[in-house]
Amino acid sequence: MTQAFKVAAIQMVSTPEVEQNFESAARLVGQAVEQGARLVLLPEYWPIMGMHERDKLGHAESDQAGRIQEFMAALARRHGIWLIGGTLPMAAATDGKVLNTSLVYDPQGQRVARYDKIHLFSFVRGEENYDEARTIEYGNEVKTFEAPFGRVGLSVCYDLRFPELYRAMGDCALIVMPAAFTYTTGNAHWETLLRARAIENQCYLLASAQGGKHVNGRRTWGHSMLVDPWGEIISVLPEGEGLVIGDIDPHRLQYVRESLPALRHRKL
Repeated sequence: MTQAFKVAAIQMVSTPEVEQNFESAARLVGQAVEQGARLVLLPEYWPIMGMHERDKLGHAESDQAGRIQEFMAALARRHGIWLIGGTLPMAAATDGKVLNTSLVYDPQGQRVARYDKIHLFSFVRGEENYDEARTIEYGNEVKTFEAPFGRVGLSVCYDLRFPELYRAMGDCALIVMPAAFTYTTGNAHWETLLRARAIENQCYLLASAQGGKHVNGRRTWGHSMLVDPWGEIISVLPEGEGLVIGDIDPHRLQYVRESLPALRHRKL
């Protein structure tokens, strides 16, 4: 593909109410499509940000069945877009746990890829205490899919800190990063890590974040953004609901890789 391909990342401040989050996602995706987006990314935990970490267990869906999956398929089909559904809770083999799953739908509303989050976040500082492994089961497979402009690598939030995951994806034109970074860790590392992953893999990186103060008291960092293969930030939204939008430019991708052929210089 030689033409630019417009992509968008949706930023949300999700609530414990699934229907309310459906309404926000539908409205924001509609705005992205009106601005020309052909691939849209939703953030991590977009359909449910519960009052307690175990709340998501009650919303876990079986593979290929459930209202969240039906909503995403219908939304992709209605707008004729590629839709990457941030994450939703999917049934796991372990009792009392779910998988934190990202699903991809094509413009016909057909599911083309599934990625279960591999790296699970844990952080303790003062009153902040997070341990996703208490309620989430580890994924174990690296996943990509083929879009009209090239390969897209799937990753989620804490994965961002593990560069070996991205090397395992192979040659990607775009990496997506749905996330719900905490305010503390996002303020310290989010932009640096996003730009590093784009630079070292010489590809575009589209990050879709939760961004604000949630009903459950949690505060997320936001700063959804699109980064180009040189590490330049094309668009960013600091906080609150909204979207970032920009082009995947194959000529820019080729120029960066030809002028500094770092991917061909790898020895390990």
